[in-house]
Amino acid sequence: MQDQYRTPAREGVHEIEISKSRFLCALAPVATEEEAQDFIARVRREHPTARHHCFAYVLGADGGIQKASDDGEPGGTAGVPMLQMLVRREVRYVVAVVTRYFGGIKLGAGGLIRAYGGVVGEALDVLGTVTRQRFRLVTVTVDHQRAGRLENDLRTTGRAVREVAYGAEVRIEVGLPEAEVDRFRAWLADTTAGTARLELGGEAYGEV
Repeated sequence: MQDQYRTPAREGVHEIEISKSRFLCALAPVATEEEAQDFIARVRREHPTARHHCFAYVLGADGGIQKASDDGEPGGTAGVPMLQMLVRREVRYVVAVVTRYFGGIKLGAGGLIRAYGGVVGEALDVLGTVTRQRFRLVTVTVDHQRAGRLENDLRTTGRAVREVAYGAEVRIEVGLPEAEVDRFRAWLADTTAGTARLELGGEAYGEV
């Protein structure tokens, strides 16, 4: 598994105009291929009169799932440069749709490649990206008397507290870099005088 990846900070649209053609890049973070396809379909519905809706997406922290479409533009002039920009910028779990309103002036293959790849790069700059880090999930079980202070200590020391559940005891789910698990175990025993229980869970990604 990849230790970390970058993804768009938010969904948004960035527009440029080249030789009277408008290029609107809609960019969004997505978790699955179904979400990517739903986003592409939504953009198509929002711009029913546009001539082209070219898209590219990259899924998986290692970039394993990739797809691109020229949607009627000359082969290799739209979807591929869009995909190349996403890959070059090391962005994952992302979908980009570039809607083109043709302005009547042909740009040629080179012009199209620069336009489609360029608007995706500009959209990434404008919307920004966030880095997501792979964490080991651990669940700490502690009595109510110590729970409040322990949660506060976890947060003030920069640990990623993901969930707190109150029952007969308090369960606190924390995300930790794999290398810190043993150190955390020792810290927890010292902080709670050995009264807290630690259970290792699976892995997940969270924002750094």
